[in-house]
Amino acid sequence: MLPLQTVAAILLGAAMSFEGWSFTLPNQDPTDTLILVNKTNKAPMVPVALVLPDVKPINERVAGNIYMRPDAAAALEELFDGAAQEGIHLYAVSGYRSYSTQKAIFDRKRRERGERVANLSSAKAGYSEHQTGLAMDFEGESMLGQGLNEAIGESPEGIWVAQNCWKYGFILRYPKGKTKITGYIYEPWHVRYVGKEASQEIHELGDITFEEYILLKRGDRVKYLKGEESSDAEN
Repeated sequence: MLPLQTVAAILLGAAMSFEGWSFTLPNQDPTDTLILVNKTNKAPMVPVALVLPDVKPINERVAGNIYMRPDAAAALEELFDGAAQEGIHLYAVSGYRSYSTQKAIFDRKRRERGERVANLSSAKAGYSEHQTGLAMDFEGESMLGQGLNEAIGESPEGIWVAQNCWKYGFILRYPKGKTKITGYIYEPWHVRYVGKEASQEIHELGDITFEEYILLKRGDRVKYLKGEESSDAEN
């Protein structure tokens, strides 16, 4: 678990300076499990390796839309299996999206609901987590056919995922009440793979977003991304 003084410092900083969330990291490795993608940090522009996870899609029409990176796909299979063992049945809705697919989704939402709503509920092409191959939208059996909406968070499946996804290396990427930090509305259906070490740390920190977690790690990660990590070897 992270030192309490470290946790206190990051949370105090969050309370004092919200504008810091718009920080942009230097060029990020598209294969990095902790790649930060949001309104100010672009998704990878190069294709990532993708596989089809062995999980149930919501229907055959989207069966080809649930590809993920191999590490995320394997973890998703474990997550779905773990849920099933407890009587919770999950279905995959949307995994990797190409730039053109994301553009079509955002443009449609903007036409139907306006710019403001589109910006809060959908990412512009080039800035979507779905372009990383690390994210998945899901539905649960109790709400099949009702679409992706906030009520999922109160369903048995949504509650189970919120309480247990960290055990499998996932986080709820857009938690309730964190729109000012994430830039997006509450999405209880959207999970993001970050690896078990990071998911456990985020879980132990409690009510914290991925932006806050990356900011907590920012100093070391910026040095790493710039190739400036110092060697442990003696001179």
